[in-house]
Amino acid sequence: MHMFTTVFLAALATGLLIELWLIQRHQRHITSHRDQVPKAFTDKVSLQEHQKAADYSCAKLSLGRIELVFGVLVLLAWTLGGGINLLDSLWMDSPWGSVITGIGLILTFSLVNRVIDLPFGIYRTFVLEERFGFNRTTPKRFMLDLLLQTVIGLVLGVPLLWAVLWLMEGAGKYWWFAAWLVWVAFMLTVTWLYPTVIAPLFNKFTPLEEGSLKARIDSLLDRCGFTSKGIFVMDGSKRSGHGNAYFTGFGRSKRIVFFDTLIESLEDQETEAVLAHELGHFKKRHALKHLVIAMAFTLVGLWLLGWLSTQPWFYQGLGVENTSNALALLLFMISVPVFTQFMQPAGNWLSRRHEFEADDFAHKNTGAEHLITALVKLYKENASTLTPDPFYSAYHDSHPPAPVRITHLSSKIDT
Repeated sequence: MHMFTTVFLAALATGLLIELWLIQRHQRHITSHRDQVPKAFTDKVSLQEHQKAADYSCAKLSLGRIELVFGVLVLLAWTLGGGINLLDSLWMDSPWGSVITGIGLILTFSLVNRVIDLPFGIYRTFVLEERFGFNRTTPKRFMLDLLLQTVIGLVLGVPLLWAVLWLMEGAGKYWWFAAWLVWVAFMLTVTWLYPTVIAPLFNKFTPLEEGSLKARIDSLLDRCGFTSKGIFVMDGSKRSGHGNAYFTGFGRSKRIVFFDTLIESLEDQETEAVLAHELGHFKKRHALKHLVIAMAFTLVGLWLLGWLSTQPWFYQGLGVENTSNALALLLFMISVPVFTQFMQPAGNWLSRRHEFEADDFAHKNTGAEHLITALVKLYKENASTLTPDPFYSAYHDSHPPAPVRITHLSSKIDT
């Protein structure tokens, strides 16, 4: 067996075993605490609501376990099983040149993968989410969303693929740096276009009506020195019962977006506190920090791709006979996550730290009490477990566990 094949399989198996172990721990921990509401929530969450969250979390974990194992098998089929070799042979005699042929190869791979994953998406939406009362979409809307996502992916992805493959072929030794500049420009452009061009293709965004809530939010924005293109309510309820709020865009295109489900479930003071938390992310420059980190990792990744694309063992170790820029790019995209998955806890640790900082900002500007009541309502309505396994949470969760977060905020009330 090729040395890189051994390394790849070892990393894949290790990652799979860790994930399965964490899922088992998480399910066992949730189940063992299913019949008792945590002490910090006894006066806020009923036993029935707590048990619904436990059952919902366990159902998602069971599906996730199946998806995880299935995904590993599919990856092995594509690589060592000869799937990419087969696709490459189908495109090998194309008369359209190496760049267009490479785009065709990668798009075919992506399309087949999308079809393979479709049954899981259907089950998650129309069985799991339906069972727990969250699904509000229809089969027609689901398929239209899928078609629209595919079209947008092609419109945005094909030019980027063309640019990267063209640079790999003709930009010389340092093509990877030029490709990185293209990627940065692409990401900034998409971020700028998303609020006003892309997102409205899927949802309706209505300016927040004048009233007490808008007055509160305007006052908060003035105090925090934040300007945006407006405050909008998104019709998220037409697809799901889950609630959320977020910032989108950058520069003058920034928007504040509330799900209509969130507006309906929270009091004005609670909505203001949720927004103050999101403002905390902005004031602490968390999005900018994450963007800089992503740029740095992408630069290193493209440099690594530049080196791997010239190494025959990289192709052979993943079960591919031929070498080409498109094959190198495709193999890199599907194999790198096998190794980088072990960095996930570090990224989530940083994210949880940022969440605490944003909570502290909200406390200083609106008080911790209203954010606590808002979070408890969101935990209940989204059926988020209040008893996560500590190891699973540390590895997977970008937000602090509910008890830890509420305890942190409660400690601020008297300070």
